Amino acid sequence: QVQLVESGGGLVQAGDSLRLSCAASGRTFSNYAMAWFRQAPGAARVFVAAISWTGHTAVYEDSVEGRFTISRDNAKNTVYLQMNSLKPEDTAVYYCASKEDPYYWGNHYSEQDYTYWGQGTQVTVSS
Repeated sequence: QVQLVESGGGLVQAGDSLRLSCAASGRTFSNYAMAWFRQAPGAARVFVAAISWTGHTAVYEDSVEGRFTISRDNAKNTVYLQMNSLKPEDTAVYYCASKEDPYYWGNHYSEQDYTYWGQGTQVTVSS
């Protein structure tokens, strides 16, 4: 079975940086594309960023492009989301997700593109 555990969330001020981590277990982590989603209060869960199994390809939601960086360390079975220049609008619960099939890089923007999910970590950005 696959387990994803997020960590690194917290309360920060606008303009600060934060790095989220997602630790994976239960299968060969390096073979699967990974993603981050977020859900703001009263809103639906939406796409933030995705990264290929090699880490050579990444895509981002427009509002975080240039501020957030997704990366992975396959030796540590961990994917990261480095968040810089944080804004109050970034406040949300952030979720890590994994695709069902290995070596698959196709659709990235929908919850339906992913099978395994973590429990989420809260990020709160004050003004």
